Amino acid sequence: MKDIVVYLDNCVFNRPFDDQSSIRIKLETEAKLYIQNKIIEGRLKVLWSYILDYENEQNPFEERKNAIREWKQFAILDIEENERVLQKAKELVSYGLKAKDALHVACAIEGKADYFITTDDKILKKIEKLREITAVDPIKFLKILEEI
Repeated sequence: MKDIVVYLDNCVFNRPFDDQSSIRIKLETEAKLYIQNKIIEGRLKVLWSYILDYENEQNPFEERKNAIREWKQFAILDIEENERVLQKAKELVSYGLKAKDALHVACAIEGKADYFITTDDKILKKIEKLREITAVDPIKFLKILEEI
């Protein structure tokens, strides 16, 4: 079986720190923790990027920032800013994505991720027809894993 490469955006990495009183947030958190476990086991490959570093460094909560930063060590590739990423991000902004979101997606595409995982419904809606990558939320990704 081919390695499955995933890119988790910043909102996914932060999901366990969100208020868990909503059932959706709680389920997405559990799904995210399961995905992380598969990364640790080596059953999933994860990408990292300069925009993840940048956004994480903006986090005012030191404990969260440090916990998220630890995931960089598991990355098979750390995508740096380059002309292809910037061009792709510019194209994605024309689809209605915010600049930082576009950079995340562009980095995932640059790193040849199979799946872009986010909890942001607006991002999912705006890039659902993108051919270069499949965008899913953590719960849907678990369903995909079960079918593989």
